[in-house]
Amino acid sequence: MSCKRNHLALAIGALLSAGIANTAFAQTAEPAATSADTAQDPKTMDTVTVTGSHIKRAQISGVGPVTVIDREAIERSGAISVETLLQRLPAAAGFAGNQTNAYWASNGYGTTQVNLRGLGINRTLVLLNGRRIVNGGTGANSSVDLNIIPVALIERVEVLKDGASAIYGADAVAGVVNIITRDEFDGAEVSVSYGETFQQDGEEGSVDLTWGMTGDRGSIMGAINYSAIGTVNMADRAPCGLGESDGELVCIGSSTTIGGRAVLADGSRVNFNQDPNGDGDAFAPYSPELHNLNFTPYLNAVNPIRRLSFSTFGNLSLNDNVTLFTELMYTNRQSDQLATPGALGAYRPINIAADHPTNPTGQDLLLQRRSLMEAGVREFYQETNTFRTVLGLEGQFEMGGGWWDWSTAVNWGRNTGIDGSTNVANLDRLDQTLDTSVCSSAPGAAIPCADYLGAGDVTQEVLDYILFTSRDTGGNEQKSFIANVSGQPFELPAGWVGVATGIEIREESGWRDPDQLTILGIANGNQQDPIAGEYTAKEAFAEIALPLLKDKPFAEMLTLNAAVRYSDYDLFGADTNYKVGLDWQLVPSFKIRANYATAFRIPNVPELFGGVAEGGLTTTDPCSGWSSLSPSSVVYQNCQASGVPVGFTQLGNSILTTVGGNANLEPEDAETLTIGTVWTPTFAPNLTLTLDYFNIKIENAIQRIDGSTKLAICYESQGLSHPFCSSSNFTRNALTGEINFLSAQPVNAASERVSGLDLGMLYRFDVAGIDANVSWDVSYLKNYDVRPFLGAEEINYAGMITGGSGSFTHWRSFGSLTLVEGPWSGSYSLQYIGSAEDINASPGDIGDHSPSVAYHNAQVKYAFSPSFDLAFGVDNLFDKKAPFIQSWTDANTDTMTYDLLGRRWNAKLTYRW
Repeated sequence: MSCKRNHLALAIGALLSAGIANTAFAQTAEPAATSADTAQDPKTMDTVTVTGSHIKRAQISGVGPVTVIDREAIERSGAISVETLLQRLPAAAGFAGNQTNAYWASNGYGTTQVNLRGLGINRTLVLLNGRRIVNGGTGANSSVDLNIIPVALIERVEVLKDGASAIYGADAVAGVVNIITRDEFDGAEVSVSYGETFQQDGEEGSVDLTWGMTGDRGSIMGAINYSAIGTVNMADRAPCGLGESDGELVCIGSSTTIGGRAVLADGSRVNFNQDPNGDGDAFAPYSPELHNLNFTPYLNAVNPIRRLSFSTFGNLSLNDNVTLFTELMYTNRQSDQLATPGALGAYRPINIAADHPTNPTGQDLLLQRRSLMEAGVREFYQETNTFRTVLGLEGQFEMGGGWWDWSTAVNWGRNTGIDGSTNVANLDRLDQTLDTSVCSSAPGAAIPCADYLGAGDVTQEVLDYILFTSRDTGGNEQKSFIANVSGQPFELPAGWVGVATGIEIREESGWRDPDQLTILGIANGNQQDPIAGEYTAKEAFAEIALPLLKDKPFAEMLTLNAAVRYSDYDLFGADTNYKVGLDWQLVPSFKIRANYATAFRIPNVPELFGGVAEGGLTTTDPCSGWSSLSPSSVVYQNCQASGVPVGFTQLGNSILTTVGGNANLEPEDAETLTIGTVWTPTFAPNLTLTLDYFNIKIENAIQRIDGSTKLAICYESQGLSHPFCSSSNFTRNALTGEINFLSAQPVNAASERVSGLDLGMLYRFDVAGIDANVSWDVSYLKNYDVRPFLGAEEINYAGMITGGSGSFTHWRSFGSLTLVEGPWSGSYSLQYIGSAEDINASPGDIGDHSPSVAYHNAQVKYAFSPSFDLAFGVDNLFDKKAPFIQSWTDANTDTMTYDLLGRRWNAKLTYRW
């Protein structure tokens, strides 16, 4: 692994308003602590641990731009899932799984994540109470499944939009999400919530019971949480799939027809009988308009998810300076997705001879696609169980005249999953039903003969013989030991010096065992290999907060923050990351804060250990027919230099290609820079304005490059100089010139760069005795440039919507107005998603861009007494419809970005005693 380069930084810190409602701005809105406060006794300071630092600091201190979503904001949102809170943040972009794109989750169907800056879910580190969480999903996963954390348990969410590998280790490239749970709960609380769309579907409900008690020596809190999300059929939001034809949008459907689409020996395309009650031998020239299948009734826009969680948090004072604490969590998640009937011919050719008894055409034919509608829809299912246990000690000791905080903890998490699909065809058995030498049409035959040409011709006996329910298993496990100490060893003229140091030892493992028929390539679906792998990290860090100036002209306070982390991975060797920052309070009303840092991401288990397999993939060999090219051409010269025989011609259109994981991958390296200001103008009390600039560069980024691309780039480079020409990418048979090894495994080939601005405003004021709070959070994405490999053209994602990776619109914003008067409180929020161009569409096409979209939400709450309150809210108040996107993912839009559900209401009743 290569060493990191030096970096230097300046970065602004502010606790920005969260995109949900209220935001804590304690770090920038409160007056600074005086030196007298800190000089008397460091132990008596009002200190906290803030996300992005291990040093306990006065609450006015900070380490970077942090958005805080507090408990009041969470309750006003009406959300019953964490991803709803996080994916409304303007800093979130690109793709992360949620309830309306359950088919697009890379951690397994049904999982949900957060994606800061659009850099990918595996570049955002998610913590629970400052400690890592085991990855979640259906096995060998790359990020945390947010489903495991009940919203009712959350006290606040702190989102650090800055690289933090020097503080937390790998994966904190785009930022850190730290979810803080409630503690020291006295009494009991039960809340019941329910909501649905104004079309009376998409039900959401939850029941939460929390109880606890606090005594002189400690506290204990327990909770049971259940939540469920109902179904919304896709046809209720998009009656059919749309495409442009002659300047109009028309239903296009799927070419996997219910009768079967085939190509005959003479090259003509035909489609067989579409009427289950019609002539089983009828066929006609294939026509997309007449024969394509409207698939939307067989899919869901929202798929059901059910979650049940049990949690216990406790602490016990062993003596005046030592406390024992524990966290126990368990979550069961059950989810399923509706899917179209299986597509025969998609994964194995189905050739039917001219003399086959079911072939009415008189010609040999290839059945290209045939929907197995007789079997009905498929249902993907998942059940995951996630456990997390933390046991630790924390306390204080006095040394050098100052008090030090210490903590040590063991953290064990385990996630297991079962998933699969109903109505999967066994392709070997399917072949047998077409082989007249082994199948029989006699009633009760062990192997029934089948007729796949024509809708309704597949009998129940055939379905019973060829169909099965697949069952995959998998999981993830994390074990860690952490020990930290922080304190203030001495005081300088400008204030107390803060330091922290610690160690972490962590083991991560993941595994996935697909159904045996899937491993063998017999199941009608993508062939998959088992995945299993693990790695161990041993890390040590040190951090310092050094006050340089205080009460000087243009330097009310100037503090240098620095951190360094040494990481030793058993698979990658050692590496060092660091962070340097300045926190500069020029005058009481104006602050500058900056950070300059290195960060890294290690390859995840599927990238490293994904089962390596070979398959014949469609590939173009640039040396096919090379000798007929001009001798002056680069390809001619390179093929000749490679020893490819004169007159060589590629046989067929596929090449045996190695796919899967790559154990030789190295970590990605990143540089992060944030610079900004915090302004609290004297002419407007309680107004805070923030402006942050961010710039993230990633080198050695992991990317999968297909074989055709590698070969083309290699042979177009002068003197076979491109890295793709190495023997690790492909080799040729010295005698025949044929490629006998070609890799499409992931490689460290890409580079990425993201830059932009974050703006924030928080204004607290009083109107006629009503407490008012206005918050506004804006993110401007200036650049997101990706070079997929050395020598490739740069892809510019900023301002684009991708139809597969989500939206990277330039502008995103969330603002809210909150009013509180006596027992009444309410909020009105506005989420804005800017316009974007479709990266795959031609200018002028229908759906070549998406217009800007604004979603309005309102919530009102009434407290009948301190123990009883009722809240009611409406999301998407004006029933804004999702825009049509030409390269849509589902339901004619980008389900990763826009709201499919429309206007919906929610109500919540809470009782405490």
